[in-house]
Amino acid sequence: MHRGPLRVGEWVRLLDQKGRRHNFELVAGKRFFSNRGHLEHDELIGREEGFTVTSSAGGEYLVFRPLLSEFVVSMPRGAAVIYPKDAAQIVASADIFPGARVVEAGAGSGALTCSLLRAVGPHGKVISFERREEFHDVAKRNVDQFFGEGHPAWELRLGDLVEELPGVAEKVDRVVLDMLAPWECVDVVADALVPGGIVCVYVATTTQLSKVVETLRVHGGFTEPQAWESLVRDWHVEGLAVRPSHKMIGHTAFLVTARRMAPGQRPPLKRRRPAPGAYGPDYTGPRPADVPQEPLEQPVADGVEDQRE
Repeated sequence: MHRGPLRVGEWVRLLDQKGRRHNFELVAGKRFFSNRGHLEHDELIGREEGFTVTSSAGGEYLVFRPLLSEFVVSMPRGAAVIYPKDAAQIVASADIFPGARVVEAGAGSGALTCSLLRAVGPHGKVISFERREEFHDVAKRNVDQFFGEGHPAWELRLGDLVEELPGVAEKVDRVVLDMLAPWECVDVVADALVPGGIVCVYVATTTQLSKVVETLRVHGGFTEPQAWESLVRDWHVEGLAVRPSHKMIGHTAFLVTARRMAPGQRPPLKRRRPAPGAYGPDYTGPRPADVPQEPLEQPVADGVEDQRE
């Protein structure tokens, strides 16, 4: 967020020769300690980032300000953070644009909030709802730490989205839900979104994924939901030794997006051929109007030839 010399109160990121990372806030007169000796914060303050410094025991460190993607995976946490790969997908797939009015629930540790604020800019609006006070406080500290001060586009509210969102004065362009039961919020989200607005849902499990997608379908005021996940794999590149890395960021969560229809309008019924048993007797979730209840399987009596295909 800042250019120029490193300042007191900013975070810096140190990278050693083995790739180990250290993140800390610059405080005048303070020391940073590691297994390779110590560094004086005063040696870093006032210098342009992108330099190498040597500790008291001869350890070399590369010094930069942390990128947003680096900050969010190392910042203090209340709730689990949304990883940068998912935050990037949310910003792109939900089309978060400069000046957009965005609602977020819950705020968690503030990781996604930072990406949303970067995207909407100072003339947009991000309203974050968080039900738990301890997470509310952690999110505020982290966002203020990253931006250096209160962001002019951010409003953090302590409360439940279902209860508080109807009180928002104007319609919003986007709603991002990162919560345990997002399907409970579909009605209030539909009322809050402008026609053409987008709801984006972040869920961790397949059961959550199924319920939120079917709830959006049954509501009737949204386009057909799209669901996906993203996987990230690094590559090792050294001369002729070019291969996938042994470690990767695999499943973190599923993302679902859908667009709000205009008032009174419904999307065309999707022509679907559900897989056998998809909506059978064991399925207890919301059921699209064009999918009938499948009959219970009837047992075949002994000695009677089964003519079913």
